[in-house]
Amino acid sequence: MNKPDKYRYPAVLGYDASTKQYYVLWPDLPGCTTTGETEDEALENAREAMSLHLWGMEDDRDTIPPPTLLHKIDLDEYRGDGNRIVVVLIEIWMPSFREKMETKAVNRTVTLPGWLDSQAKHADLNYSQILQDGIMERLKISRAVVTLKKSRARLSA
Repeated sequence: MNKPDKYRYPAVLGYDASTKQYYVLWPDLPGCTTTGETEDEALENAREAMSLHLWGMEDDRDTIPPPTLLHKIDLDEYRGDGNRIVVVLIEIWMPSFREKMETKAVNRTVTLPGWLDSQAKHADLNYSQILQDGIMERLKISRAVVTLKKSRARLSA
């Protein structure tokens, strides 16, 4: 799957007077939505929400729809309850976000016999480090590759 470096999608930015919250939703990305107490916060959250949503679609190999042209968005379907709304373009840069997600630490549950856990704790072993080393050895992955990815992720952040 060819992944573009950037995406730009129209989003509906609105203010809900009953909750005193700004919200952002995407006509082309069902399920992608965010809020904020201020317009700036909602728009900043929108970049993160859209990045995460599209990264998830890429990771799941879902078909990513093309963005709707601005003049083809029907705002009438979003005007319920008298909320004020506008259409904004949200643009994201994916290479740095993908790198961040690839190098992000994740938790995994590991099951060990009690006696082995006791011995490992007594020896002050670092389970995470041992597990990482073992998986990289099994997959024949060099620690230098992992270090390079982490340093690139820090530079792009």
